[in-house]
Amino acid sequence: MNPAVRRAPAWAALLVALPLVACTADREPGTEPDARTAPATSPGPPDETPVSPPSSTPGQQPDALPPVPDARSLPALMREDFRASRIRYGRVVEETASYTRSEVTYDSGGVTVSGILLRPTGPGPFPGIVLNHGYVNPDVYVTGQGLAREQDWLAREGFAVLHTDYRGHAGSDPAGRLARETRLGYTRDAINAVLALEREPWVDPDRMAMLGRSMGGGVTMNALVVRPDLVEAAVIYASVSSSYLDNLRHFTVPSRPDAVEALYDELGTPAESPEVYAGLSPRTYFDRISDPVLLHHGNADEICPFPWATETQRLMQRAGVDSRLEVYDGELHAFIPQWQRSIERTVRFLRRRLG
Repeated sequence: MNPAVRRAPAWAALLVALPLVACTADREPGTEPDARTAPATSPGPPDETPVSPPSSTPGQQPDALPPVPDARSLPALMREDFRASRIRYGRVVEETASYTRSEVTYDSGGVTVSGILLRPTGPGPFPGIVLNHGYVNPDVYVTGQGLAREQDWLAREGFAVLHTDYRGHAGSDPAGRLARETRLGYTRDAINAVLALEREPWVDPDRMAMLGRSMGGGVTMNALVVRPDLVEAAVIYASVSSSYLDNLRHFTVPSRPDAVEALYDELGTPAESPEVYAGLSPRTYFDRISDPVLLHHGNADEICPFPWATETQRLMQRAGVDSRLEVYDGELHAFIPQWQRSIERTVRFLRRRLG
């Protein structure tokens, strides 16, 4: 569709407020100016119970998987048996000429996760894409928050869009502390979102993609190394580092020493357990990524430093990943002046890769 004749999107009104919230909406926990932290939640068995590795990821042999440094690690997640659930529909939030937006829930290994589903107008089948949002304090997060522009644009372009809230957010079940701090719970939710979306009869299961922003970029990289067969393409915006320790030191250590101490009590310090922290870093397993990846990053990003993106791209290339880093000169973390250019690149990339 010609952008010149496109109807003003539903998210346009949000741009007035976006400069005010964008720098906090995608920050890591504890980095908001008022230093609010997520409310305490009761841990559930899927989050806190150590995962044993009795089986391999479907389609792979056990000896092809990397060793498990700890039950709370990406290699342990690689061995989990992910089972697709059906999407349960709730309230219709919006109907436009291009799509219907609904509140939904799905099952993620025994945890109910809420989200927003946008179904394009027409019979389909449509290519599907799961959106993984950046950090928003769970205490104030509302369903579907964080990627409003991407939701609207991609649905208008004919993509079935499922925006996952993650556990511990909006209408989802509570998140256990370690599942939240390690992002392993969020990774489960992103993987299960893809499996649920591709079961919809109007979605083409052979044309699936994932898009993540900021913290959601890290979640997306986690999902790609855990389930190399999950999607056919991935897009990452202004991502956190592909090193778990980079993120811990940059976001958590300066602002939430209590969370760091609790993490060290569980996993040991980085000096004591370097292999455990490597097991939480997707870059350790980049050689497992089998899908093309498009990365967008501004070189003036004040939240997720630009060198993180160049290092991630360097390591992906070294591991043989089909990846491309698009650099936006002067662009900040909020991605406002050059967002239009980036989303048009994203759609071209997805159409080329998904067919």
